[in-house]
Amino acid sequence: MTDIREGFIHKNRIIIKIGSSTLTHASGKLNYHRIEKLVMEIADLQNQGKQMILVTSAAVSAGMAPLGLSERPQNIREKQALAAVGQGVLMNIYEKMFRDYGQTVGQILLTRMDSYNRKNFMNLRNTLLTLLDMGVIPVINENDAVAIDELKIGDNDTLSAIVASIVDADLLVILSDVDGLYTANPLTHAEASVISQVDEINKHIYDIAGGAGTSRGTGGMYTKIQAAAIAAASGVDMVIASGSEADIIRRVCDGEVTGTLFKAKDTNLHTKKRWLVSGLRIHGSIIVDKGCRDAIVEHGSSVLPVGVVDVIGDFGEGDIIEVSYDGLVVAKGIVNYDSGDVQRIKGVRTTKLSDILGHDGCYEEVIHRDNLVVMQ
Repeated sequence: MTDIREGFIHKNRIIIKIGSSTLTHASGKLNYHRIEKLVMEIADLQNQGKQMILVTSAAVSAGMAPLGLSERPQNIREKQALAAVGQGVLMNIYEKMFRDYGQTVGQILLTRMDSYNRKNFMNLRNTLLTLLDMGVIPVINENDAVAIDELKIGDNDTLSAIVASIVDADLLVILSDVDGLYTANPLTHAEASVISQVDEINKHIYDIAGGAGTSRGTGGMYTKIQAAAIAAASGVDMVIASGSEADIIRRVCDGEVTGTLFKAKDTNLHTKKRWLVSGLRIHGSIIVDKGCRDAIVEHGSSVLPVGVVDVIGDFGEGDIIEVSYDGLVVAKGIVNYDSGDVQRIKGVRTTKLSDILGHDGCYEEVIHRDNLVVMQ
């Protein structure tokens, strides 16, 4: 047990995300034995006084058996139809199993729109926190039956990290069909080993993340790294572990060194910055130089025009954009200028802004640090 994981036993607000590959057999049908084991572990932690949230996949898989299908469809409309059937099946199973262990659950189905603006974000946050205060275990899934592409979060790894940020969780545990993040693809590199702890999510970490593990899931290791970046930026420790291991939830929460731990940043984000980090629609991005990147990440500085080297997309003043360096998102924030003006002032010192833009009252910053959240 390492020092950082020794503290896991004291973590109170815990989110468990369970992927489709963990909840189903190779046939695509639900694995009731494993589901009940995982439900029992979550219920037991709830009985210890912890506040538990379950983010579940497998609505599409749960809809396959009632409709007599043996393979997961590729057509979007068919997937949404299966999700409509399967979500009811899945929730009925959870409600019955949790009730057997003395727990009450509440269903929440989300789309990206639910965190698109601060009002929706705060409504969702208040609902979740109220459920937790009432001793209810929220069971969360994306609303696959109605979500269109531009409103879809896309995968439940990202969804679980967004929820972790929204409710100020202490720990996020993602259970999948892999043991953790490997040093290389274990299917092609026999010598590959699980990385026990990741302190910084850099380009190398993304490079060693592969594709989706099975045909039954939508998220591979890459989406889990993206989720880890959201969680870490929000001050939430995250662990990826194998959902097929016995007592895996209890072992992780007791501090056993298993899977891969992505260490949280030492941060205390207020709700505005949690809203920024929680999966909003991004309107564009700016690319910055190394000096600007280091100032943002290491010193929490604002983004100044002189550090901007390129502008991507068409965005307006007040939109949410990403700040990137070397192919990685280093921050998200509310931009003070539209894309056209940023293009005109990129690389320019602040003393020259009024000359270029032709008016006084210019912002010195492209993004002020109060409206910026660091993702690395």
